[in-house]
Amino acid sequence: MSNPHDSLYELRMFLTTDYPCSYLSQQTARNLVADPRATDGRLYTQLAELGFRRSGEHVYRPHCRGCTACQSLRVPVDRFRPNRSQRRIWTRNQDLRTQTLDTTFKDEHFELFARYVQTRHAGGGMDPATPENYWSFIASHWCPTQLCEFRLGDRLLMVAVVDRLENGLSAVYTFFDPHQDNRGLGTFAILWQIAEAQRLQLGWVYLGYWVARCDKMAYKSRFKPHEIFVPERWGWTEVDG
Repeated sequence: MSNPHDSLYELRMFLTTDYPCSYLSQQTARNLVADPRATDGRLYTQLAELGFRRSGEHVYRPHCRGCTACQSLRVPVDRFRPNRSQRRIWTRNQDLRTQTLDTTFKDEHFELFARYVQTRHAGGGMDPATPENYWSFIASHWCPTQLCEFRLGDRLLMVAVVDRLENGLSAVYTFFDPHQDNRGLGTFAILWQIAEAQRLQLGWVYLGYWVARCDKMAYKSRFKPHEIFVPERWGWTEVDG
């Protein structure tokens, strides 16, 4: 019998049951999920190239009935050109100190995550946050993940959860002080990851799913140029702005 790690084509897939869609009201969603017992870093990269994304131990892609609104988006780091607003945000946050840590649970991180979720995503699937649901969402035993801290002096303002792929970085999740709206911290985290991918000589930053009809996803499409994964291929968008 062949090893399930040997080939993407031998990797088993599972289909979830329907659940309420997080992005479009009055719609249901379901996911195609790769076998978590067989997934590793190499297969994760191959799956990311097919529009998949990680959440905890699972790598998934939306597979909804009659809906393809969720589209994977990635930024080519060598071609990326920040717009005027992004350049201002980059300059505004140069007073932050950055430190990259291995995936280790820290109370300080969890407390910031809980405040962020309660303020920005009240009533969502992670609210109220617990140490258990936070860590099961952030970490996995097989994935090379780093927690990137952003501090003003000693004060923790933001944490970006970043997966290292063979060809890029995957922006898993970012949470920050919800009272720092003037800094544009979410945008700055992506700009930092693009710069980090350039430093590491990697080709892409994967930003996860973009939904054209969902306002809270609009920020992703402002990083240009970018590619959108449409049925089984990546396609360029035009550069503007």
